[in-house]
Amino acid sequence: MQGKIAVLVPCYNEGITIAKVVADFRAALPEAEIYVYDNNSTDGTFEIAREAGAVVRREYRQGKGNVVRSMFRDISADCYLLVDGDDTYPAKHAKEMCAHVLEKGCDMVVGDRLSTTYFLQNKRPFHNFGNKLVRRLINVMFSSEVKDIMSGYRAFSHLFVKSYPITSRGFEIETDMTVFALDKNMLVESIPIDYKDRPEGSVSKLNTYSDGARVLRTIFRLYKNYRPLRFFGVLALICMILGVGFFVPILIEFLQTGYVLRFPTLFVSLFVILAGLLSFACGLILDNVSAIDRRMFELHFVKIKEGR
Repeated sequence: MQGKIAVLVPCYNEGITIAKVVADFRAALPEAEIYVYDNNSTDGTFEIAREAGAVVRREYRQGKGNVVRSMFRDISADCYLLVDGDDTYPAKHAKEMCAHVLEKGCDMVVGDRLSTTYFLQNKRPFHNFGNKLVRRLINVMFSSEVKDIMSGYRAFSHLFVKSYPITSRGFEIETDMTVFALDKNMLVESIPIDYKDRPEGSVSKLNTYSDGARVLRTIFRLYKNYRPLRFFGVLALICMILGVGFFVPILIEFLQTGYVLRFPTLFVSLFVILAGLLSFACGLILDNVSAIDRRMFELHFVKIKEGR
């Protein structure tokens, strides 16, 4: 493979596993530079990673999204391989994933856990349910077929890394990256990978409920931002159905008696119908803004490629 490869390992209290992760990926990709960004660890992760031979830096803003933002800004390479420092993703898939970027021209390659061993290895049932739910929502909302939305094992092109605006701070970063790539019509592929649960003594930093809720909020925020006509169109349809539902009995009553006896209900129905019309108008306007944004992104994408 021709091109500079950077292995990016965001870490928070992964002292038990980080040395093995660095050694495994050095063996799998001897030509790559391995970067470990420590996110305020208290268990010696920084020192252990440095002794293992990685380039180690600190990120003081807490959260995986903040760490990835600094990595993408600081490091220049032709292919970026992002992997967690918990030794759950095997290095044996690294060369294949990077080859898809460097030789096939993929913008993002996702290590697909869910099609292989994830549900056998992961002992947290709510995590399993959450992964299935997020995958289903994203694929339905964005008409895609991504196999694993929340995988932390990914390879990226230089163009993706230098054009992706990171706004997420925490574990919702994977969902955000996936939707960004889908919206911008980038070449995204999935590669089935083996997954193993954390070794004994290693603790997951992902909170099932709070981080899960944050991911779901992120999905609906992204749907609003990237598919505004559909989002506001659904709201408009709901308002119109409710408004007409309130209005029809009043109309029937008026046709039968010649009187309007429920003015409060009439006012509510008209207000809800008006809200539906306004919602639809907002969707149309924002959809045009989104279309312009995609065109501007394509120009920006070309400039990044020509500037290399």
